[in-house]
Amino acid sequence: MRRARRERQPEVPLSTQDPSPALAVGGPPPVDLETKERHQILLKGGLTIGAGIITGNILGFVRVALTAYLLGTHSRADSLAVAVGPIDSLNAVLINSMVFAFVPMLTERNGADRTALYLQLTRLFARGFTALTLATVVFASWLITVLAPGLDPHYHDTAANLLRIVSLSTLAAGMAAIHAAMLYTDRRFAPSAFYQAVLNVFTIVGALSLWRVFGVYGFAVGYSVGAWVQFGVVWYSARRGLKVDALPRCDLDWHKIIARPGTILVYATGLALNITFTRAYATHAGPGMAAALDYCMRGVTVPLAFLVNPVSNSLLPEIARLRAQFRLREAWHLIDKTIAMAALAAVGGCGIALAFRRPVIEIMFQRGSFTAESTMLVTAVFLGLGPSMVGWSLLELTSRSLFSLERPLLPMIAAAIPVVVNVIVTLSARSPQPQFIGVGASLGLLVGFVFVFIAATMSRKNWLRSSELQT
Repeated sequence: MRRARRERQPEVPLSTQDPSPALAVGGPPPVDLETKERHQILLKGGLTIGAGIITGNILGFVRVALTAYLLGTHSRADSLAVAVGPIDSLNAVLINSMVFAFVPMLTERNGADRTALYLQLTRLFARGFTALTLATVVFASWLITVLAPGLDPHYHDTAANLLRIVSLSTLAAGMAAIHAAMLYTDRRFAPSAFYQAVLNVFTIVGALSLWRVFGVYGFAVGYSVGAWVQFGVVWYSARRGLKVDALPRCDLDWHKIIARPGTILVYATGLALNITFTRAYATHAGPGMAAALDYCMRGVTVPLAFLVNPVSNSLLPEIARLRAQFRLREAWHLIDKTIAMAALAAVGGCGIALAFRRPVIEIMFQRGSFTAESTMLVTAVFLGLGPSMVGWSLLELTSRSLFSLERPLLPMIAAAIPVVVNVIVTLSARSPQPQFIGVGASLGLLVGFVFVFIAATMSRKNWLRSSELQT
């Protein structure tokens, strides 16, 4: 009996063995080859996505600088901000929901079963995204009234038409996200990593080439064209070499498929409403305030992208695999390490951004229609909005990790906290001064992170115990 047990001992994963005997006799500690391979995959994926983020954000600065040069901080700039900003948020919600809902689902399947599910997803959600796009086009005028209640009435129709044009990107962005989920599952990150770069390139080209003929509408046309070009790239990459003949029937009912991204959709919508409310309130503070807020968002979203996207997009498939193998302790170790490093980077980056905000804004934007007065306005707005990068990045990383562990309740609750806190703080202050515009958004995101972090820490022991019982 003892001999049989000894023969089966090597089957135990090296990561769960006690290394003390080897250390006691001076031998080297056991090497977990699977962990080493996982780290290499994370590094490669992170570098690829990081390259896409660097490229996209460099081009994003060019895009925003061009917007500032041509439009400055006037009501015409507000009309572009209140049209493109909500669609940017909506597309981000769809992309995050599709990717982080379906990467784990696709990862759990192999071969023909995975392909069958992927094709089922594309057919099902194409109808929903088409309906959403058409609804936005039809109700654009009413939506602008809700999204920008303080906008100069002379620019209401301009903003509504801009919204109709950029809403055409929603169908492309949503469908591209499903193809990206398939690519992430196969650990192919490059085709979708440059989404933002492609979007910015075509927005810049559209604005420059169409400015004399269509004016501000050139930005919207370029934005939508860029979204469809990126859709073509990921569609070709995901379908290339895919065997679609004699596939088994997808065993998931459409109700279950829709329910999977439903929780993430609620979470992402809650976070998007935080900035959407802030932008709507900013239109009451005077001409150019909504545009100033969007210029400040560039200073927030750039470090946010570097802190969140490379890590989460390459980390989440690995967390999903560890969860499927009931190796939650290793998954939590990866999460803890990621949060700790992100917290140090976020706080340091926020401090640097606040300290040097004025000279950076002058260098990046102060030319053409963007005057010294515009610089003062944007500098003041960033003072309140800049700290949002801390709570936002940490809340995103923690929540995405919990979704990969199939613990969606806490992120869903936490996503509602920022906008609630934002509304209370903003309306209580009753001051449309530029420096107070983003305070509610920043405070709300920080409170949301603190809540989800404390709640997850308190629940961790029960989750680990439940996982051990299942094994």
